[in-house]
Amino acid sequence: MNKFPLTFFLLVFVLSAPLWLIDSVAGQSLRSKIPVELPFSALQAVNPLVAALMLVYAADGRGGVRELLKRAGDYGRVKSKVWYVPVFCLWPAAMVSAYWLMYLTGAPLPETQIPILTLPVFLVLFFVAGACEELGWQGYAFGRLRGRLNALEASLILGAVWAAWHVVPLAQTRRGPTWVVWQCLGMFPFRVLIAWLYENTGRSVFAASLFHATANVSQFSFPNYGSHYDSFVACVVLTLAAAIVIFIFGPETLARCGTRRQRGDNV
Repeated sequence: MNKFPLTFFLLVFVLSAPLWLIDSVAGQSLRSKIPVELPFSALQAVNPLVAALMLVYAADGRGGVRELLKRAGDYGRVKSKVWYVPVFCLWPAAMVSAYWLMYLTGAPLPETQIPILTLPVFLVLFFVAGACEELGWQGYAFGRLRGRLNALEASLILGAVWAAWHVVPLAQTRRGPTWVVWQCLGMFPFRVLIAWLYENTGRSVFAASLFHATANVSQFSFPNYGSHYDSFVACVVLTLAAAIVIFIFGPETLARCGTRRQRGDNV
C-alpha cells in the first residue's frame, strides 16, 4: 500500500539539521578551501538516501535495501535512448538561454571562462551526489506520492519539500535573500522536469540522477563557477520549459503514453 512519505520528509530534515549547525559555526573556514560556492551543509545530499534506506530496511529488510540501491544504475529501464538528449542537453541549453537573456538585458557579465577540463570531474562528483538525492526523492518518495496524486501534483509537492530543505544551505552560500527565494522557486519547475524524464525513461533513477548532475554542472559552469548565475532568470527559463512539457505531455503522467510500473518502483 502506498503511504504519504511524511516520515521520510521529516527524517531528511532531522538528518540535515546537524550539518546546518556545523556550517553556521565553522562554515567560513570550510568554504574557503573549495573554488565554488558550496557550503559545508551541501553534504546533506546524502541524507535522502540515508532516510530512504532506513525506512526501506525497517519495512522490507536487506532485500528492500538491495532493490533500492540497484536503482542507482537502472539504465536498462531507458528503452528509448533518445531521452538521453534532454537528460544531457536541457540544462546546458537553459543556461545558454539564461546567459543570452542576461546579455540582452544589459546585466553585468564577466569574460566567459568555462572550466572545460574539470567538467568530467564535476559530472562524476555531481552524479554521485545526485544519485544519493534521487534514490530518496524519486526512487522512494515520488512513487509513494504517485499512489495518490498525478505526476504533476506529486512533483510539485516534492518540489515544495525540496525547496524548503534547501533554504538553509542556500542562505549559507552568502547569497542575498532575493537570490535564495528565486532559486527555491526554480526548484518547482526543476522537479517537474525531473518527473517528466523519470516517467518517460521507464522510471529510471539513473536518468533522473544524471539529469540532476547536468543541472549542477551547468550552474557551476556558468561564468565563473556560478558566480554570475542569476536564479531569477534561471527560474523563468525553467518555468517556461516545464510549462511546455505540461502542455505537450499532460499533467496526469507527464508522459506520452504513461509507463508501466516495474518491479522495484516502490521499494
